[in-house]
Amino acid sequence: MSSTFQNVLCELQETQSRLKMKLQELQQQKRERMNFPRDEIPFPVPEVPLVFQGRTQQGRQAPKFMVSDLEICCPLPEGSALVTFEDPKVADRLIQQKEHKIDIEDCRLRVQIQPLELPVVTNIQVCSQPDNHRVLVSGFPAGLKLSEEELLDKLEIFFGKAKNGGGDVETREMLQGTVMLGFADEKVAQHLCQIGQFRVPLGRQQVPLRVSPYVSGEIQKALIKFQQALHSVLVTNIPDILDAQELHDILEIHFQKPTRGGGEVEALTLVPPGQQGLAVFSSMSS
Repeated sequence: MSSTFQNVLCELQETQSRLKMKLQELQQQKRERMNFPRDEIPFPVPEVPLVFQGRTQQGRQAPKFMVSDLEICCPLPEGSALVTFEDPKVADRLIQQKEHKIDIEDCRLRVQIQPLELPVVTNIQVCSQPDNHRVLVSGFPAGLKLSEEELLDKLEIFFGKAKNGGGDVETREMLQGTVMLGFADEKVAQHLCQIGQFRVPLGRQQVPLRVSPYVSGEIQKALIKFQQALHSVLVTNIPDILDAQELHDILEIHFQKPTRGGGEVEALTLVPPGQQGLAVFSSMSS
């Protein structure tokens, strides 16, 4: 066997060895990415100022506190009024007084002023795991002029084509700033995540989008504290002596007066005796 042939054979063997090592390395990375263990991930939830948005429901019964995204639904008792002021200092001043006197025609009402405390999630613990059939599509530009349905249709068409590395789309869902796509074949989802970057025609432009693994999670533990609604007060002990609309107007005028310790009223909702209300608070940015 000539020395030249031996040299070529050695080089091929070395190349084969390097390729095997690289293949093993890629296979290990794939296993770690697609089969990482369930994990509990604690993370803090930022405090968000909450304000009353003037939306209420009324009826004979009202549910307990409900927390959903950045909205909190708070029950209002019968014979009460929720008053929201432009200046939080006005609300704080009235709370310090505790009792308030309101002149109505020939009588004087003595109502109670108290703070309204809302339940706010401060920390949650999530148990997460990957969903091999689903992917998360992100990177959508802010000025994209497409409806939710149009966007989902275009993504389903693009990622449903084999030439784009996709396959049969079974589920789709619009999330906050991202889109979840579920595929019939988990190999399609894995392949799309391996590619990672795509240029997708959306409207009249080619938009660079990122495809990453979809991780589902379940809340295992949540810590909740009560936070005072800084701009609002709850007025209680309101008797049923006038028509609801008339009493609403009297209360609004009264709490507008600086001489009575009031100020500019942004919203006021009245819950007559025999009924209960539900006030909706949301973040100031919503």
